[in-house]
Amino acid sequence: MFAALNSRDLRKTTTSHNLSTPKSIDFSSLEQEFIELLNLENLDQQVTQNSQCVEALEAAIAAALPLAYGESSEPGNESAHRFLQRILYRINRLNLFWYDDLQHYKNERSLYLQWLRDRIESVWQAWELEQMDVDHLKQQDIQKTLRDWYEADLNPPVTETRLFLREDLDREGYRRLLAITSLDGLVEASRMSRILGGASNEVQAMLIRVLMEEYGNGRLARKHSTFFAKMMAEMNLDTTPEGYFDLAPWPLLASINHNFLLTECKQHFLRYNGGLTYFEIVGPSIYTDYLLAAQRLNLSEESSGYWELHIREDERHGLWMLEDVALPLAAQYPDNAWQILLGYAQEKSIGERAGQAIIQNIQQAPTALPKVYSV
Repeated sequence: MFAALNSRDLRKTTTSHNLSTPKSIDFSSLEQEFIELLNLENLDQQVTQNSQCVEALEAAIAAALPLAYGESSEPGNESAHRFLQRILYRINRLNLFWYDDLQHYKNERSLYLQWLRDRIESVWQAWELEQMDVDHLKQQDIQKTLRDWYEADLNPPVTETRLFLREDLDREGYRRLLAITSLDGLVEASRMSRILGGASNEVQAMLIRVLMEEYGNGRLARKHSTFFAKMMAEMNLDTTPEGYFDLAPWPLLASINHNFLLTECKQHFLRYNGGLTYFEIVGPSIYTDYLLAAQRLNLSEESSGYWELHIREDERHGLWMLEDVALPLAAQYPDNAWQILLGYAQEKSIGERAGQAIIQNIQQAPTALPKVYSV
């Protein structure tokens, strides 16, 4: 239904709105139109009855896709990337519950939103896969490669980015780091919860164990996001989830959206767990850089407790994920075990890209973030 609607209307809307170059597209206003679309009553019915209400949005997406993903060897247009990833995020976040107005979820199962998401994901994910040497991964000794990667990523080399965090990040840069990473830090592990249903087995039990530690074993005071909020509060930052959404660079949104995709599609179960294995293995080295920055700035334990907690727990989690999740899954699915390597390699690549974008955002920030004071 929606594909037919698009093919019928897209040619004329692309011409009438002159959406051929980045400068001719007002992505901000089109994103706002999309937000209003999310709140329509009976969204699918309205789109079917009045296709004109989505003409500009669809034309913008059609124009943005080749701008962002037209050449596999090129990074693509920043504005197009940002627009597409923000649209995807706003659809994907409906899979989580935010303890807000229930009316915000009235279109969570919209076929039109699903169609939009699939349309963007299909092009974006093909582009992401082109960054990987899949044939090479298929030829690897899975178990040996996983163990070799574990050893290498447990203590990765100190790069220029890591040195910047350890030696040059100032107080305002640290505040901005917390603000940007709060998009994940205040809702940590929430996507992971969506892979845990199903038949009971040892792998599932270990994944639940990892999740429970992330969630403070059911105690809000011990939940990782509680520690993150304390860090933010001491630095006079807004602790509202998604409060700094507009600061998030598109590579960070892509990392989040990538994990939404893998957790929502059980066919990608092996890829997700490969990615989670890398994430837990490399975590302590990343959080050590953040901890050293906080200590150098003479911040209190409140402003470093989250990093210390994560370092302690992820040192265990990385080994658990390797020995009790990734390797058993590789043995259980020998013909598809290469997908674990793909998930691992993609998480590393996408995560490093996001990290570089965050540092670039900090270094190029024109003004300081406003301080937020509690009344």
